[in-house]
Amino acid sequence: MTESEDNQTSMDLMEYLDDLGFGIDDQTEMTNLEEDLPTALIVANIPPMIFEDVESQLQFERVFKELDVDVSFIYLKNFRRARLQFSSSTMAGIARMKYDGLTVGDYNIKCYFSQVHQAADKENSFLRPPEPKRVFLISPPASPPVGWEPIPESEPVIDYDLINALARLSPGESHEIHPKSLNAPAIVVHLCEDPAGQIGGPKPTIVQTRRPDINMS
Repeated sequence: MTESEDNQTSMDLMEYLDDLGFGIDDQTEMTNLEEDLPTALIVANIPPMIFEDVESQLQFERVFKELDVDVSFIYLKNFRRARLQFSSSTMAGIARMKYDGLTVGDYNIKCYFSQVHQAADKENSFLRPPEPKRVFLISPPASPPVGWEPIPESEPVIDYDLINALARLSPGESHEIHPKSLNAPAIVVHLCEDPAGQIGGPKPTIVQTRRPDINMS
């Protein structure tokens, strides 16, 4: 669009806004924000009858088609809202300024711009896969990754003191595991011998506890 055509479009918009009854401040704000405005509106607080009665819905649409005959409607009944797609951002801005707070039935509708948020950096707008290091911890790959080297296993730790203490344990004798100190008592283990006749004998019978008598009176 040339500069002369752009100036003519702005003049036509100012005249159209003046015919609709908008003041100088509203006209100036609309022309300054024309390029930044979206082309869709969200109309909230719509009366329930708009979603249920076809004739009421046609009357509701006729109000907005007086400004833009190409406007399309998407109704969101559960939210009592509708999305209106206009032919230009200018028509969407005029509709918001003119119909925001309009009384429809017993309700005052609210008009909001439907702004689509776009990520500034498109490369970081998608979910990135996890780092390979974490993937290997969760599920080892069929083949090792590049640069992988086996880690030599460390030698087993042998506690000779524990082995010596276990070897000195004998049935029927007491063994001091930890000597007595000023801050802690001594730890002594007393080994139990198997009772005579229990090895290879019959299994003892466990006598169950008798249930107490129940008083029926």
